[in-house]
Amino acid sequence: MGCCDAPGLMPLEEAMDNMLSRIKPIQTTLRLPLAEALGYVLAEEILSPIFVPPFDNSAMDGYALRIADLEQSKTLPLAGKSFAGLPFEGEWPQGTCVRIMTGAKIPQGCDAVIMQENTQVTEDGILFLQDEVKLNNNIRPTGDDIKQGDIVLPKGARLSPRDIPMIATLGVSHVVVVRKPKVAFFSTGDELKPLGEPLAEGQIYDSNRYGIKPLIENFGCEAIDLGIIPDCPKTLAETFEQAQQLADVVVTSGGVSVGEADYTKDILEELGEIGFWKLAIKPGKPFAFGKLNTAWFCGLPGNPVSAVLTMYVLVQPMLAKLAGHTEWKAPESIPAITKTAFKKGPGRTDYQRGVYTIEDGQFVVETTGNQSSGAFRSMSLANCFVVLERERGRVEVGETVQIQLFNSTLY
Repeated sequence: MGCCDAPGLMPLEEAMDNMLSRIKPIQTTLRLPLAEALGYVLAEEILSPIFVPPFDNSAMDGYALRIADLEQSKTLPLAGKSFAGLPFEGEWPQGTCVRIMTGAKIPQGCDAVIMQENTQVTEDGILFLQDEVKLNNNIRPTGDDIKQGDIVLPKGARLSPRDIPMIATLGVSHVVVVRKPKVAFFSTGDELKPLGEPLAEGQIYDSNRYGIKPLIENFGCEAIDLGIIPDCPKTLAETFEQAQQLADVVVTSGGVSVGEADYTKDILEELGEIGFWKLAIKPGKPFAFGKLNTAWFCGLPGNPVSAVLTMYVLVQPMLAKLAGHTEWKAPESIPAITKTAFKKGPGRTDYQRGVYTIEDGQFVVETTGNQSSGAFRSMSLANCFVVLERERGRVEVGETVQIQLFNSTLY
């Protein structure tokens, strides 16, 4: 008896462990120009080759001085200027100050910078109005941000828009990254119609591919759209063969339920094997995971909310591991007080769509309304999932629930 024939539903946690235990990270690496590396996962840690900043510099527009000179006189003649990229050069006479701008190199011997708001220009020089001046006032020392040899980013970190400029400050022009996973995806069903074409009786538009593609790309993978495949065993088998030649992972939506025209499961058992099918999750029960000859397989339910939810909850961590993204973390659960009731029956972990706000320092949450797996409007309105435990029943107003705020992949 196979997994798919076993009675009952597999708990979500067991399915996740089953899936992740089998996935091995991609070993192929690339050396890319920094400007092209956004979204890739680092195959090597980034070590700083320099100090940042590389020299002592001013944190303010103002005047560089020696505190000992200021103790002799509150007015100091101007000896010169230090600008960013144009430092003060030459001899610096005792008893004088140097005009300095933010980021400019500190002159040799300077031990404080007074910001210009605390000064006054006079005929005799610069009058300093600040009573107490501390040693190294407004001076950013060499290596204040990053020291030479520091690990700036670890192996396994995915490069974000915040990381790229930080690496650039080190003068690093190229990085070694893991090749992005390739994910081929398609929708199945005779009832599906491409956008822009009129609907015949009983047909609907294929929206799932428009939800799956951006998620694949937001997960840091390369998306390969194979379109809509009709409910024809021969065509489906040919598409699976094509998909596994193109990609590391094949994702389908629809065709893994129990309908008479759901051929995907049968074809998969011929081309490979199914690890599990049918999970104790709502929405998304008919989710399948398995292995083709040369690629992994994830079969999503056909209902739009179920497809996006299972991509987010199940496929996302699988692709993160495949990409070597060891810094990836699942969304954090936060306790919240319900402002509306949530209908639920025991038996499956339920991901309901909700809207959270913060009132008096406390997270509160309410339903987005219709929780049907085909009602995508409720997903569009939501900013979090209300995660209701498998054996929990109906939730009344004022109870505490766990919510997961949407991470960047859903925004």
